[in-house]
This record gives sequence, structure tokens and C-alpha cells, in this order.
Amino acid sequence: MSGRYRRMCARATFFSVTNKVFDIAPEVLIGVAVDVVVMKKDSFLARVGIGDVKMQLYALAALTLFIWVSESIFEYLYQLEWRRLAQRVQHDLRLEAYRHVQSLDVAYFEERAAGGLVSILNDDVNQLERFLDNGANALLQVATSTIVIGAIFFYLAPAVAVWSMLPIPVIIWGARKYQRRAEPLYVGVRAAAARLGGKLAANLSGITTIKSQTAEAVEAGKIESLSQEYCQANGRAIEVSSAFIPLIRMAVLSGFIGTLVIGGSMAVDGAIGVGSYGVLVFLTQRFLWPFTRLAETIDLYQRALASTARVLELIETKVTAPLGGRKIEPTKVRGEIELHDVSFAYAGRPPLFEHLTLKFPAGSTTALVGATGSGKSTIAKLLLRFYEPTGGTIRLDGDDVSALDTMDLRRAIGFVGQDLFLFDGTIHENLAYGAFAATRAEVIQAAKDADAHEFIEKLTDGYDTKVGERGMRLSGGQRQRLAIARAILKNPPIIILDEATSAVDNESERLIQKALERIAVGRTMLVIAHRLSTIRKASRIYVLDHGKIVEAGTHEDLVSLNAQYAWLWKVQTGAHLSH
Repeated sequence: MSGRYRRMCARATFFSVTNKVFDIAPEVLIGVAVDVVVMKKDSFLARVGIGDVKMQLYALAALTLFIWVSESIFEYLYQLEWRRLAQRVQHDLRLEAYRHVQSLDVAYFEERAAGGLVSILNDDVNQLERFLDNGANALLQVATSTIVIGAIFFYLAPAVAVWSMLPIPVIIWGARKYQRRAEPLYVGVRAAAARLGGKLAANLSGITTIKSQTAEAVEAGKIESLSQEYCQANGRAIEVSSAFIPLIRMAVLSGFIGTLVIGGSMAVDGAIGVGSYGVLVFLTQRFLWPFTRLAETIDLYQRALASTARVLELIETKVTAPLGGRKIEPTKVRGEIELHDVSFAYAGRPPLFEHLTLKFPAGSTTALVGATGSGKSTIAKLLLRFYEPTGGTIRLDGDDVSALDTMDLRRAIGFVGQDLFLFDGTIHENLAYGAFAATRAEVIQAAKDADAHEFIEKLTDGYDTKVGERGMRLSGGQRQRLAIARAILKNPPIIILDEATSAVDNESERLIQKALERIAVGRTMLVIAHRLSTIRKASRIYVLDHGKIVEAGTHEDLVSLNAQYAWLWKVQTGAHLSH
């Protein structure tokens, strides 16, 4: 715990304890008031120097006013301080977890549902906030009342004190037994919540597909099943917590009856005063009744414990590709890339590459083609260090990229992937993403270079038009050109285009191709393509098949070979195929 949290926690604890002391005091005053009425000039207040009975009552009134005002002030202060602490802790914890998540490898996200991570970063962190808002104060006040009231009891009537405290061991035993049984149940609750949240997030993202396939009823059934699973997990936890409350109530009842009978007998026999007996009766209720809320408090604690464990597990996830390394200036990168004897395999799968060697000369356009799964996109991910090779080296301008600062490396590369992502903001905000200091004029120029300016100007709000979540208000070709413009605005020496025209019409492809020819000048371009028409002018084309280079050359060279590339070309252009 940082020093800032310690100070806030110490203040909140002091306010909670002080509030509880003042909260208990009115019951003591009732006993003092009874003592004044019954004993008059022989009362407790008379013995401390206030002889006149009316003055004793005035003193009681003043003391009551002071106690109630003080109790209210400290209640305000402890609520304020605990909630401030809760807000700060949940904010810092969520931010730390999110920053760590951003540093994790792409493989981590490909193996997990985004909704599950959102559940941890949002709901699990909020569970800790709820405990700090309410549970921590409740535990402190139970402890305070136990100590303060116990001291008063032993002062007034030790025999009654012993009897009234007999239920506490039962309550503690029950609490520990409940905690042991509840802990695994709440771990199950959080896991079920994550599965439900993940499915909801996935369905909302894929709502168009669900509607187009008329699968609403099927998906509603899946959500119903997951929601039922969550309810059942919660139900098992609730059954355990509900059984705990009656146990505590019975223990509280036994303590109260003991005080009532034994204390009453002592008052009748004159062993204690009537006022003292009144104090004991009232304080027994105040002493034992808060324990009935212990189940609720432990419930909050168990939920927070299970949730915090999930957040900390996320934070402790190891980063296999650290971001640090030797700093480079992206603008000074020439852009020569070499894969030397590179091997790579996805976790749990056979090797995709074994001893692969490739070279992309600085300032040239190199293309990769091949069937789906041949490894084209994986090469791009290796260059960006989304994954680490299992063997060999990848060099940039002769330097091993694993020794370079990963952030600087990625700043030197503009990447336009297959899965185009636009944020729910304006066109200007999306274009300037990654180049946040860009001026309006620079944004417009990048849009012009990507042949996007014309369609942007025709939109109702131009560059201030909202694109919707994931850019759904725009066509595929429009989103593609915005993604290219964003890469241009970054002004990197290297640009990787992974299927940049895979989902656009012929006119959009023509405009994108024009834009690419302009921006290729002076840059290293790596183009991954299924549409061979987009790479005809590439300096060199590599054909991959099952992770191996099977052909290499210019477009004309490969067509003349009359092999795999030539066959693909004939299929796409509709030329006559020889059998």
C-alpha cells in the first residue's frame, strides 16, 4: 500500500472509530439520565460535582447535543474519506491493470474473449470499491463497539459481561466456517460473470451478423443459459450466506437474554444500580446486533477478495516481449528489413516457419502472396513484434529488432491490417490517432494523399462527421482509405498493408491503388495481398506455401514461370486455364 493510501486509510479508520464511540454514547446517557431521576443528589453526576438535579438535566442535554452533533460530523467524515479512498484505489488499480494489458502480447488477446477482460477491468475492480465503500467501515465499527462496550460491561458488571460475550466465539467460528465455504463459490460467481459479460460483448459487436442470419432466438437462448449459470452460481453463494444470518441471530438472542435475566437479578438485589442495568440492556443490543450484519460484510469481503485476485492475476501476467530496448529515431530509419533463418510456431500448433530467410530492401515495394494460412500476415506481426520468433533473427537496418525499443520500432512502421478499427469519434480524431499533434491542414493533406478527401467533404459534417462504433457508418472502401490516411499521417519510413483492398469494390480498389503508388515513393512497402492486380508493380513478389518461399520475382517473371502465381493470376483475371 502506498503512503498516500496509508494516510487516507488511517484518517478513515480514525473517523470510523470516533463515530462509533459517539454512536454508543447515547445509550450510556440514557443510563445516566435514569440514574439522575432515581438517585437525584446521589447520582453519578452529583458525585462528579453537579449537585443540583436540574443542572444535571441541563448538563445531560448539553452533552447529548454535543454527542449527536459529533457523531453526525464523524459519520460524514468517515463516509467521505472511505469513498474517496475507494474511488482512488479503484481508479489506480483499473489504470494499472489496463496499462499492463496494453503491454501484453497480441497472442494473449487472441486466446481470450475481450468481454472477459472487460469484466475484470470494470466489474471486478468495482467489487473492491464496494467493499471499501461499506464493508471496511462495518468491520471497524463492529471491532470498536466490541472493545468499547466490553470495557463498559466489565466496569459495570463483570458477570454480565462474561455472559453477554459468550456468543462471540460462536459468531467468529461461524464467520470462519462461512468464509471457507464461500470463497470458492464467489470465485465461481466471478468466472460466470466474466463468461456472461464476454458473450454479451461479442453479441453486441456481431449484431449485424446475428440479424442477417436470423439467429436472434439462438443467441438469446445462449445468453439465457449463461445468465442462468450466473444466477445458479450466485444462488449457491446466497444459500451459504443466508444460513449464516440465523446462526448469528440465535447467538445474539442468547447474549441478550443473559443480560436481561442476570443483569435484572443483580439490579433487583441491589448489586448494580437501575441506571447501570438500563445501560447494560441498551448496550447489549448495540453490542451484539451489528454482528447480524457480519454475514453481509463478509459477503462483500469475499466478493472483493475473489475479484481482487482476478485483477492481480491479470496484472501479474508476464510480458514475453518487453517494450524496452535501445532507442531509435523513427525518422532516421532507412527501412531495410531482413528475416534471417526465422522459425515460428503458434502456441500448441506445429511450426509455421522453419529457417525462413527474406529481405525487403529499403525504399522498395515487396509483396507477399499465397493461400490463407501460408504465413503472410504472421510475417507482418513478427515485424511489429506482436509475436517473437522461436528461432533466427529479424533485423531492421542491420539491427536485431529484439534489441530495439518496441515503441520506437512501431512508430517507424505504419500498419493497415485486415481488421480495420475506427474509434467512435469524428473522422478528424480517427485520422489523427497516433499522430495526436497533427494540425488540421496535415490531416487534410493525408486524406488527399489517400484519395479520401473528396468523399469526406461530401459528408454532412465533413471531417467532424461521427463514424460510429468501429466506423460502421462508413462503407468498407471509405474505412480502408481512412486507415491508409492514418498510416500516411504518421509519416513512417515503413508501411505494411495487410490485405488493404480485400473487402472493397473495384472503384475503391482503383483509388486505393493510386494512393499507394504515391505514398510508396521513398518508403519501404510490404504489401500482403490476395488481389494480385494490386501488386503488379511491386519490385519483388514472394509466393508462400505452408510457410515456405516457393516462388520469387517480379510479376512478369512469375507469370512466365507458369506455376502457382501464374495459376492464381489466371484465376483472378479470367484467363484460359490449361489442364
